[in-house]
Amino acid sequence: MDPDYKSRKEAFVSNLTGGSVLEINAVTLVAPASVFLWSVLQSRLSFFTPYGPAALITDFLLNVLAILFATTFYSSAPWLLNLLLVSPAFLILINSRSRRTQAKAKPPQTAAAQHGSGASLPIHPFLTTYRAAMMIITCIAILAVDFRVFPRRFAKAENWGTSLMDLGVGSFVFSGGVVSARSVLKSQEGGASPKKTLTQRFTSSVRHSVPLLVLGLVRLYSVKNLDYAEHVTEYGVHWNFFFTLGFLPPFVEIFEGIATLIPSYEVLSLAVAVLYQVALESTDLKSYILVSPRGSDLLSKNREGVFSFLGYLAIFLAGRATGMRIIPSGISPSTTPQQARKRVLTSIGLQALGYTALFALNSTYFLGYGANIPVSRRLANMPYVLWVAAFNNAQLFLFCLIETILFPSVHRASGSGKNEEAKRTDFATSPIMTAFNRGGLAVFLVANLLTGAVNLTVPTLDVDNTRAMAILVGYAALITGVALGLNKANIKISL
Repeated sequence: MDPDYKSRKEAFVSNLTGGSVLEINAVTLVAPASVFLWSVLQSRLSFFTPYGPAALITDFLLNVLAILFATTFYSSAPWLLNLLLVSPAFLILINSRSRRTQAKAKPPQTAAAQHGSGASLPIHPFLTTYRAAMMIITCIAILAVDFRVFPRRFAKAENWGTSLMDLGVGSFVFSGGVVSARSVLKSQEGGASPKKTLTQRFTSSVRHSVPLLVLGLVRLYSVKNLDYAEHVTEYGVHWNFFFTLGFLPPFVEIFEGIATLIPSYEVLSLAVAVLYQVALESTDLKSYILVSPRGSDLLSKNREGVFSFLGYLAIFLAGRATGMRIIPSGISPSTTPQQARKRVLTSIGLQALGYTALFALNSTYFLGYGANIPVSRRLANMPYVLWVAAFNNAQLFLFCLIETILFPSVHRASGSGKNEEAKRTDFATSPIMTAFNRGGLAVFLVANLLTGAVNLTVPTLDVDNTRAMAILVGYAALITGVALGLNKANIKISL
């Protein structure tokens, strides 16, 4: 890469300060708005059944391109895009009240029937949708950020500030924590195999981490040997996000032992975040990470990645805490499916409000009692952890609410076997969202490879907006095709 162009590329993503949380919320609201329109079309008109070319194109427009346009052409008017998405949905709802279609769903069965079926860890379409939306916006942003059509306020902030990509990094970790709760819940089920020892769990988690650590090494080798533009203050000289993802599972297993003493992942998450924040404020750690000269030892060269890992660990534990609440069916002989779903919605909503209040107290002078600590993704400090947890719980609440209202058969009808459960969940889930969720790791890898290929062959800084959008649309179509292809081949390589 030409040295002058490389320095321009690095300057393009350096010394940024981010944007406002309210604007980020408006932009990310496009994902639930798109899912709302998709769900109305499917629940009222069965538009995506059968899944022909028109359904595929509409699915792609709603769940992939809407997010792309929210972060580019509509970045200055996200509320307009949200309005354009929800307006037709409400029109359809108003005009189709008497012809509600829940396609092929069986009549609801009793709570006792489900309880006896052993389906205590059901498939949740809203969770699939949440994970897929996060993956889609991540894949889009890692390439879009290299073009001028992507606003600089959405790119990662240097030291302090909030941005869309800062939120995306944390959300990636949070969602991993949510789904990790499934394995914990399975081990707690009655009749399960004997509980694994710490050594067995640690060994298993290391095996799970190996692919991510290998990808981290491949990325490190590629960046250094291809003379690729890099932002050293993001994670350090050698560290990258794959290493953070790879080291999380083993460390979380170590914390499992502590979880037996503190049987609350929320408390454990907050404890890690508080202790780390105390260390930042009461020692020289913060100045060491942000402004100290970079020494020759590995810790000094990679201090951002090493110490921010504590913040990401807190985020992962917060995600697991949420997963422990929303993944079980919650149905028992004394609890109906409707009551169980109401509890899930209440739980997520209260968690979102609780984390939001704590975030406000940490990051502002809220009611005169706030600490007014600025958010820092580079440090992954406590305000950052709370912001990520609040946002993701709010997103999960919206996706769950949409499913509850428009696809009630998913949580009401139960006890009719795996095939019927699959039919209900398939009807209520976008095939594209299913594909992105099932092939998460493979799609993320392909997205990273394509991002590198585009940056090595196209002078992204000098490309006009029209050509940039053409490249980004083609890129989005390609990674969507990869996801759908893997899903059709029944290949699951999820994160």
